[in-house]
Amino acid sequence: MREALYYEDFEVGQQFKSSEDYMMDMDAVIAFAHEFDPQPMHLDKELAKESAFGQLVASGWHTAAATMRLKTRTDLHRIAGGLVGLGIDGMRWPRPTLPGDSLRIVVTVLDKRLSNSRPGQGIVKYKVETFNQRNELAMEMTTAVIVPVRRLPA
Repeated sequence: MREALYYEDFEVGQQFKSSEDYMMDMDAVIAFAHEFDPQPMHLDKELAKESAFGQLVASGWHTAAATMRLKTRTDLHRIAGGLVGLGIDGMRWPRPTLPGDSLRIVVTVLDKRLSNSRPGQGIVKYKVETFNQRNELAMEMTTAVIVPVRRLPA
């Protein structure tokens, strides 16, 4: 097993990429929509033709859930204590994810700083970009995680 990652191991500009792709299977797209986003454009091929998309598309929240799964397939899963998120600063879906799309992610570190309120912890802010098999941006978000410090500053 590879060593855990700590605050000191992160640098601005550093990238993490998913080690595998995630396939947006038609049945899974519809099942997710039934459970979490039951709108016609996600549930029914015929009704979806009347939507702004003109076809059945995956819920953006399904794309976000797949993105989270893919994040756990990067070296970020090695953060000591796990991927403890602080929230999302921004999320957008510039194009719909379609059934049959194969997704992958690239995570780029934007900033890092020591926590003012929690000695021994740092905050790493990064951008997550989700691409389909045509290398088109399907989703992007900016988020931050808490990362333990290996050693306290003197």
